[in-house]
Amino acid sequence: MPSRKRVYSGIQPTAVMTIGNYFGAVQNWVRLQDECDCVYCVVDLHAMTAPYDAAELRSASTEMFVSLLAAGIDPDRTIVYIQSTVPEQTELCWMLATLTSLGDLSRMTQFKEKSGLLRGGLTEDDGTFISAGLLFYPVLQAADILAYRADCVPVGQDQSQHLELSRGIARRFNTRFGHLFPEPETLHTPITKVLSTADPTRKMSKSLGPKHYIGLFEEEDSIRRKIRSAVTDSGTAPAAGAGDTGDRKASPGIENLLTLLAACGHPADADRMREDYFAGTLRYVDLKGLTADALVALTGEMRERRADILRRETDLEGRVMEMGERARAVAGETLALAREKMGTFAPPT
Repeated sequence: MPSRKRVYSGIQPTAVMTIGNYFGAVQNWVRLQDECDCVYCVVDLHAMTAPYDAAELRSASTEMFVSLLAAGIDPDRTIVYIQSTVPEQTELCWMLATLTSLGDLSRMTQFKEKSGLLRGGLTEDDGTFISAGLLFYPVLQAADILAYRADCVPVGQDQSQHLELSRGIARRFNTRFGHLFPEPETLHTPITKVLSTADPTRKMSKSLGPKHYIGLFEEEDSIRRKIRSAVTDSGTAPAAGAGDTGDRKASPGIENLLTLLAACGHPADADRMREDYFAGTLRYVDLKGLTADALVALTGEMRERRADILRRETDLEGRVMEMGERARAVAGETLALAREKMGTFAPPT
């Protein structure tokens, strides 16, 4: 039997995990634990490339760590850790940077887009500061992945260019210094795209404000209120007897609610509601009611898990450090091999 593949992925340390985060990535991470050796990271060092408050970063990182456990990441069979607890990754980042060209980094689409947003048409002399870390971000991302010699990385479309860079860095290292790193492959798995219920033309995001996202641990009354007020049709529903649904799409608002209903584990209900929509018989109040019930059931279970974790983990920082040590054991072995191959010394003990 072939050995299990190793999967690596990371998540930003936002203080609130939304259902968009959960359905779009974390739910799949939970499933992958049954099939692969998984390593999941809260990427607090990556978050430092944008303006931030130090106390809020530390708090949000710990909160996301707890949220991952509550969402179903099992620390007994998966390495889940906070990035800054593993200094081996940052040393490997520098070593890999020597194998990365400035041209590679300057061509990264995300750097162009994010630096453009920060620049806002101003020059640095006018007070706009663009961190060099934003340019360097993909090298640290490569170090994250390669430190664990991951075979696969589940990524969205916006990260595919960064993964290709990681593959190129691994290939360059292996060619020059001898094989050490697998070239990580994109893991193609179902990804649920969740949109804002207040504006279903936009991705669910905390940055848009509270009405545009639903938290994974949000209270029932708030969830029901947001689903009741969810945007549905911008125009008119199909006429009765509109025919076979096929690959046809409903309006963005209806599609979003159907997506949420199916993602909560009710695909048959979502299919039935879709048929009703194209038959012109769907009552939006029924769709919203079923979707709200499904989300309330899911988030209620998540809130209970989170409360249980906080009751059991009396030393949460100690737990974070413990998981960091597990990650360091793996990354440290890789770093030792990389040092030997690249001709550098290990620090004195």
